Amino acid sequence: MKENKIKKGDYKSKTMKSYAGIILSALIFLGIILLFPERKDVIISESKKYFIEMLLIIPPVMISIGLFSVWVSKDLISKYLGKESGIKGAFISIIVGSLPMGPLYIAFPIASSLVKKGASLLNIIVFLGAWACLKIPQGLVELKFLGLKFMILRWSFSIILIILMGYIIEKIIEVKKIDIIPSIK
Repeated sequence: MKENKIKKGDYKSKTMKSYAGIILSALIFLGIILLFPERKDVIISESKKYFIEMLLIIPPVMISIGLFSVWVSKDLISKYLGKESGIKGAFISIIVGSLPMGPLYIAFPIASSLVKKGASLLNIIVFLGAWACLKIPQGLVELKFLGLKFMILRWSFSIILIILMGYIIEKIIEVKKIDIIPSIK
């Protein structure tokens, strides 16, 4: 039987890597305040608003992802969004990605959960692209202010290019055999 021992240096290294983003962000934040002391109040105020927004949004998203992980089977995701789903999976990804409202950073934990459940890289890219570019409320605003022709053209080009981008990225990643999400196996 194989023992799961943590080497002394490995634990410190993994801990530092997990906090690297936070430490880097804090250093950049402090650097900006030092470079622009006259803007310190605005910088702190906007950062505080963003932090509060994150505190309000992230917990419900994590709860939703937890429920998704329990309620939606891996077989279902593999069937409709896996490698064999083809263009049908891409269109499902577009629909699922264009429905929700909220900032793009919410989509990344959802995408990670989809990867764990067996979704293909193509469908993950399409889902993220749709979340970023194809919001239904945004389409309604475009329709009102820019007209039906503009909305249809932009959505058509966006859908084509998002699927093309997903297809190209999936082929490049497969050719180079890069493990894009090493923590998921």
